[in-house]
Amino acid sequence: MPDKREQLASRIGFLLISAGCAIGLGNVWRFPFITGKYGGAAFVTVYLMFLLLLGLPILIMEYSIGRAGRLNIAGSMRNLEPDGSKWHIPGYFAMMGNFLLAMFYTTVAGWGLAYVYFSLSGRFSGMGAEEVGAFFSSFLGNTEALAFWMTLAVLIGFWVCSLGLQKGVEKASKSLMAGLFVILLALIARAVTLPGAAEGITFYLLPDFSRLSWEAVNAAMGQAFFTLSIGAGGMAIFGSYIGKERRLTGESINVVALDTTIALLTGLVIFPAAFAFGIAADSGPGLIFVTLPNIFNQMAGGQIWGTFFFVFLSFAAMTTLIAVFENIMAFTMDERGWGRKKAALINATCIFILSLPCTLGFTLLKWIQPFGSGTGIIDLEDFVFSNLILPIGALSFVLFCTYRFGWGWDNFIEEVDKGKGIKFPLWIKPYLNFVLPVVILVIMIKGWLEIL
Repeated sequence: MPDKREQLASRIGFLLISAGCAIGLGNVWRFPFITGKYGGAAFVTVYLMFLLLLGLPILIMEYSIGRAGRLNIAGSMRNLEPDGSKWHIPGYFAMMGNFLLAMFYTTVAGWGLAYVYFSLSGRFSGMGAEEVGAFFSSFLGNTEALAFWMTLAVLIGFWVCSLGLQKGVEKASKSLMAGLFVILLALIARAVTLPGAAEGITFYLLPDFSRLSWEAVNAAMGQAFFTLSIGAGGMAIFGSYIGKERRLTGESINVVALDTTIALLTGLVIFPAAFAFGIAADSGPGLIFVTLPNIFNQMAGGQIWGTFFFVFLSFAAMTTLIAVFENIMAFTMDERGWGRKKAALINATCIFILSLPCTLGFTLLKWIQPFGSGTGIIDLEDFVFSNLILPIGALSFVLFCTYRFGWGWDNFIEEVDKGKGIKFPLWIKPYLNFVLPVVILVIMIKGWLEIL
């Protein structure tokens, strides 16, 4: 086991980097939509229950594996596994997920960067609803533009990582998260003071248990699982960068609270503004790149507020991308012994090449439709990451931490409870042994059945 390991400079740095990794585009374009659709605060109550029962325990396990193993997820599991066992193999599988995530997230992050420029330069001024939609379609059909913005996202992310853990990743994450929060508060202040915004706030947050259904429960369970990106070892790497002064349960609760707060606050931008202008708030890329530009076009000072929003979106995307790149960098540095500069150069080149199929999937490779008409390479990559990599990784972490044939419960508890803070509840062991693995399998099977 290595004696030297880079360390984060502060506890707040660890929390903000971890939250930045979790706070992705799904918090912006999916969580507010399903919250409003399925009963507002009633849905949030169910979601929080699943987050505590499903997301939080696995997050704690990822951190504990990383902190105990002092390497990337594959290397940590190799360090901690019993002699002769092969637990490092799921660790390598999880690392594959980081490369896969980067392959399509770079493209979408590039869209966000592009729309900062488009908004700042007034490209949407005077456009009608159909023109804004046509502009987005035209953008997706422009190979050179998509490749340029994807490349910019790759270069920015790896440049930050090349500067070092403290001077690059931690410093950038602190700045991006602080800027994200300030911009979000400014956007909320504007949205909730629009005429007619109260109706949107009511729709979003007023508890309506009549809209709760099994479909809503399934949505809450899925969102709780996917929102933290648990299962790919993305959190384990940051566990390897911290000391043992604090117990990991409390730290994980703080990260979950930050992630959930940002997701909820984002809805206070989208729904009040949408209701104020009588525009239906849908979900997915259409919400971000078509619906919201239409809303900003009708708003006084819309160019400024639109620019603010896309800066916020880009901050959310880039914090996630930087965290993923850091995990990839750490993996190659741990496994190959490379320095940061070399790892940044080689990985940036590889990720650029691996990202091209997704980028070209909207133009030259548009004929590849893996799930039928209207789907593309991005849908295939997203599906494999979400419905194969994450659940298999999460299941392996649970079994590794709770059974004797893995790292084992006693070793896990010893690690997770080192330091001061909240202790891990020992009474939850039967649930982790017998119930949680079944829930993870159900989520995975459900995801596969949806495409049949």
